[in-house]
Amino acid sequence: MMIAQATVSSPAAPSAFFARWADMATWPEWNTDTEWVRLDGPFVPGATGVLKPKGGPKVKFVVTVLTDREFTDVSLLLGARLTFRHVVETSAGATRVSVAVTLTGPLSRLWNLVLGKDIKAGIQADLDRLAAVAEASTSGAVRSGAAGAGR
Repeated sequence: MMIAQATVSSPAAPSAFFARWADMATWPEWNTDTEWVRLDGPFVPGATGVLKPKGGPKVKFVVTVLTDREFTDVSLLLGARLTFRHVVETSAGATRVSVAVTLTGPLSRLWNLVLGKDIKAGIQADLDRLAAVAEASTSGAVRSGAAGAGR
């Protein structure tokens, strides 16, 4: 079940996005519904961790895909799996980052009722903030108009 999608285009290099994803302790800087994230070891395929959404219980997750083009993590919910798939493409000097959020499993409809609306409401703004952080880390410039980027 598709929950939400977002896309942003940025002058930041793909490596700047992967650096932000790898530094999970800083996720709350751009992901407003996350209180904290802990990765249990290096940022590699199969890595595990725990994240704490604001107002919610701690959730275990697994990094299922990590290549030079994709970062996918799966949160392990009771009776469902919440997947965030991030795909990075470059073209004409710009980096395009797309995020798709899906739910699978026997309780996915229930979890969609609990989480879906908030994820859908915040995904584009969170991705825009991520792009701003990635750009600032590579150029030192603060991005103007980040809220509408990539639309």
